[in-house]
Amino acid sequence: MRRLLPISLVAALTWLAPSCLTPVWAATWDVPNRAGAINETLAQAADGDTLRLAPGTYGETLVLDRPVTLDGQGQATLDGQGKGSVITVTGPGVTVRGLTVVGSGSSHQEIDSGIKLTKTAKAPQILDNVLLGNLYGVDVHGAKDSLVQGNRIEGRQDRRMNARGNGVYVWNAPGAVVDGNEIRFGRDGIFVNSSRKNTFTNNTFRDLRFAVHYMYADNSEVSGNVSIGNHLGYAVMFSKRVKVTGNVSLNDRDHGVMLNYANQGEVRGNYVKGARDKCTFLYNAHKNDFSGNWFEGCGIGIHFTAGSAGNRMVGNAFVGNRHQVKFVSTKWVEWSEDGRGNYWSDFAGFDVDGNGIADAPYRPNDSMDHVLWTQPAAKLLMGSPAVQLVRWSQSAFPALLPGGVIDSHPLMVPVRPEAARKVEQDG
Repeated sequence: MRRLLPISLVAALTWLAPSCLTPVWAATWDVPNRAGAINETLAQAADGDTLRLAPGTYGETLVLDRPVTLDGQGQATLDGQGKGSVITVTGPGVTVRGLTVVGSGSSHQEIDSGIKLTKTAKAPQILDNVLLGNLYGVDVHGAKDSLVQGNRIEGRQDRRMNARGNGVYVWNAPGAVVDGNEIRFGRDGIFVNSSRKNTFTNNTFRDLRFAVHYMYADNSEVSGNVSIGNHLGYAVMFSKRVKVTGNVSLNDRDHGVMLNYANQGEVRGNYVKGARDKCTFLYNAHKNDFSGNWFEGCGIGIHFTAGSAGNRMVGNAFVGNRHQVKFVSTKWVEWSEDGRGNYWSDFAGFDVDGNGIADAPYRPNDSMDHVLWTQPAAKLLMGSPAVQLVRWSQSAFPALLPGGVIDSHPLMVPVRPEAARKVEQDG
């Protein structure tokens, strides 16, 4: 005979929130590998239940509209067979883990994805999945406080790069965290648009257009990521107060870091090496803190244009770039603070008092640089005696220089950021 609960205990349990009750009676369903089995089990499952999939491939698309856990145990594959999004999450508290997801549709208008998280999907968790060949990997479309962590996402390769989808697309999804994923192929690794308070950390990006691409996304963070061989590493556009810290960019084709109409941000402790064009490019970007970065082996170490002003430049290392700085100005802009500037590998300075600061200022550009940048045809005269005489005169008499960057307190020894040491340890 079933014993009745005391009235007081029943009242207490009734008062508790449903989210507190679901773990007590949550069930685990073992889903067999046969046609339609997942959707059949979902129709029977209650809030808080776990669906544990048997190994094998399931030819289904799913809508998860209430708090459940879908667990592929690392051995189950869900194939959308080229129709729409494979998994659509519309309910709160959903977890999808351990699945291989393939076979999304091909509509950019519908944002066909391996996993789509809609605005009613509160705090979903997408953990340790493999998403292969979908148009978009994970579409975080308005879902607040989402977590996308530990997944391997490989995009389409059957289209030109700009016609592919993104690995993770974040739109109007405050609090979204994208952490520890491996993202390859497709268009952009992470593309965020019209959002805020997002965190992108510890991801690895390869063979993409942009590793991380920001548009209108304020008060966010990009930290500890690695971008290898992409067209561009970290692009922050039309955004304020974005932290770009401790990231790595290796052999990205165009730029390692780009700020375009990005203001009041922090670009600190990043390691950028081997960009064919520019380690860093600023276009109309103001009041950003650039400190402790390492820029090495690029065509241009850092390029300022379109009136970028008020940026703090201290403690950076410019190592072996063909041009350390491209900055055209008729005024002098100081790149040191409180007696400490930056390191320049091409500066043959002296430090007589041994305080680690060079005894003479460094000026990376002269008037011939200004002529060559504004009149590229003048490169034909680079080896002429007249050009060499002008450059010697300016080095001997700095008063002849037209303006630009001046570092009054250059560092004698560079400081390697933690991001650089991590690359060296990992090989």
